[in-house]
Amino acid sequence: MNAANTSRQACRTTGLLRSVYLPRMADALASAMSTYGIPLLVLATTHSAAMTGLAFALEWIPRLAAFGWAGAIVDRRGAAAVFHLASLGRALALAAGAILLHLHPSGTVASATVMALAATTGVLTEFSYIAAETAGAAAGRRAGRRAHRVQAVLLGIDQTATLAGPALAGVLLLAGPPPMLTVITVLSLFAALLALRTPPSPLAPARTPKGRPGASLLSGWRTIRSLPALGWLVTGLTLSNLATGLLQAAGPVIVVKHFGQSTTAVGLVWSAAAAATLLSVTFCRFAIDRLGLWPVGAACAALASLACLAAAQAPDYLSYLVLVAVLMAAEGGMTVVLRTLRSRLIPPEKFGSTLSATILILLLPFPVAGVLTALTPPDALSQAITACAALQALGLFYAFTRLRTDPALRT
Repeated sequence: MNAANTSRQACRTTGLLRSVYLPRMADALASAMSTYGIPLLVLATTHSAAMTGLAFALEWIPRLAAFGWAGAIVDRRGAAAVFHLASLGRALALAAGAILLHLHPSGTVASATVMALAATTGVLTEFSYIAAETAGAAAGRRAGRRAHRVQAVLLGIDQTATLAGPALAGVLLLAGPPPMLTVITVLSLFAALLALRTPPSPLAPARTPKGRPGASLLSGWRTIRSLPALGWLVTGLTLSNLATGLLQAAGPVIVVKHFGQSTTAVGLVWSAAAAATLLSVTFCRFAIDRLGLWPVGAACAALASLACLAAAQAPDYLSYLVLVAVLMAAEGGMTVVLRTLRSRLIPPEKFGSTLSATILILLLPFPVAGVLTALTPPDALSQAITACAALQALGLFYAFTRLRTDPALRT
């Protein structure tokens, strides 16, 4: 009997590797390389800091605007089809960009090409991400009580891509823009081919009504409101993201101006944070097996709050790096809880629209943090971070207090 169970578990793991994990690996690495590499490409091509900032905005503004469309189309057409088409579209756009930059390495054509790539890859990456998340949630539902293990693996894949993607893009850019774009194109094509193995959506497309993106987001918002456990966790994490976003936005000022370090040291902070998150996700996967969702989530919430409060008063660069890594590791643990809860609670036929609404809510604090950083004098940044960390602590404390007896986190 034990041998049979082991055999079934091995088959299940192999199936997940081929149908969910491998497509996610290829897409996540391509997404991370394009997200961080395109602004570097703009700077290398135009030599303009203003154009680089505009390219970053062109990546994210269309992505935020695409949330409604992405969720509605995934619900209507299925995750596998959208994943395949979005990855294929990104590959074609990058291939065209590589050819144009090879023929016109500088000048007006090059500038227009890289700016168009920023906007195009941003939108297509959002579609592939929503589709990949929907497929991952379906895999979590099929895993039943082991859903948190699936979500931990998916989060680990994302964090690995975030750690490796920017560095790989920067190294490839040393050989020129076309080689970097070519590698991302190959990864996108690989993701598109692997997406054909992704299990189809359990909902027939004809049963999902057509609608506008605004209607899709409204439907997702209503679903969140109808699920109190999900709503409270999203609320707590949104307040937490304001503090995290402020640390990210103010990081260059704090590290370079306050601690007197180089710009390379800023990247080292977030590389250390990504590595710590990977370890945290692995640990939380086994901790949830033994303790359950709520204890692990509450412990991570307390650790994140304390680390953020301490980071605001860090006396030197090393302590700041360690505290930010601890903060992001705790955030990673809470993200495993959120992903597991999403896969358990959201109805499959509404998952795409609800996922879009959830991610949009969680990302809104980041532009707010950027504006707050711009309006705050450098000498007052520590006070602003302390205030946001206090708000984070209150929000997470209240959220997990409300969730303490919720059966969704006790299953």
